[in-house]
Amino acid sequence: MFPTPTQTRLQPKIIAAICAIAGALPPEEGGAGTEKASMSTTTLSAASSSKDSNLCPICLEPIKQEAYLERCLHTFCHGCIRNWTKYISRQHSQSLTSIKCPLCKSENSSIIYDLSGKFFRRHFVNKDPESSFLTSAHKFRWQSYEIEPAGMICHKFNVLSYWKNRRYLQQNRFLQTWLRREIQTLLQDEDVDIIVHHILGVIKSFLKRQQECLKLPPEEKQKEFKQLLSHAARPFISERTDRFVDELELFLASSLNIEAYDRICMEYLHVHASAPREYTEDEHDHSLGDPRLQFFDVDLDKTC
Repeated sequence: MFPTPTQTRLQPKIIAAICAIAGALPPEEGGAGTEKASMSTTTLSAASSSKDSNLCPICLEPIKQEAYLERCLHTFCHGCIRNWTKYISRQHSQSLTSIKCPLCKSENSSIIYDLSGKFFRRHFVNKDPESSFLTSAHKFRWQSYEIEPAGMICHKFNVLSYWKNRRYLQQNRFLQTWLRREIQTLLQDEDVDIIVHHILGVIKSFLKRQQECLKLPPEEKQKEFKQLLSHAARPFISERTDRFVDELELFLASSLNIEAYDRICMEYLHVHASAPREYTEDEHDHSLGDPRLQFFDVDLDKTC
């Protein structure tokens, strides 16, 4: 299985393994190994708490979405260090297995980010886009999440009618496949079955309750549905949760299969891409700074 930055539980043995990779302690079980692992967690938490006062060594701005290299623990903006990694990788003909820290020049094989309590995410330097499971459909969906929600699509599918006419009581046999693709796209991770089943369980539980109680106003049902989904998805999708919930509601309201839904979304994406916009240097810099764009450079004409 190809390594991914999926959210991982920091149990003591896992902490010890990470520290062993970094050369901080031998990969031993129990005793001193566990104690040193706990100290490592304290170190990581301390690094995380200082983000308000630290500047990113790359952009020289206050750190945004703190990330650090797993060996030296130097801290950067997540976008900056991912973009730096991409830039360095392009200077070599062969795939790199590690990257030198811009500050201390130590070799690091991964970037750790989204540290929250006992959870973190990890991106490996040697992740090869060419061997990725991501398809053109995944890449197109990523582009869809990168632009603002389409008001014209919302009106086209008439979301409120979906709730007023109780069409949510009709089973959608495409939902599980759609959910799997969306979550794979957002997490860039192939193995998302546990998350998919968790979110599906929340949806099925909600729909079962609605069959027994039809008196609530449609607006209240819609609000409850989106709140439940947000609560279920946020631990995994974090800052893109609200957009994910909106997209899920749109897909359900459309009553279309996945291919037909994608065609309508792609029409909007074409319109959005061809709309004249005033070019600014800041906008150009921002687009170059997105570390995930190298995975999602799609020729839309070829995917239609």
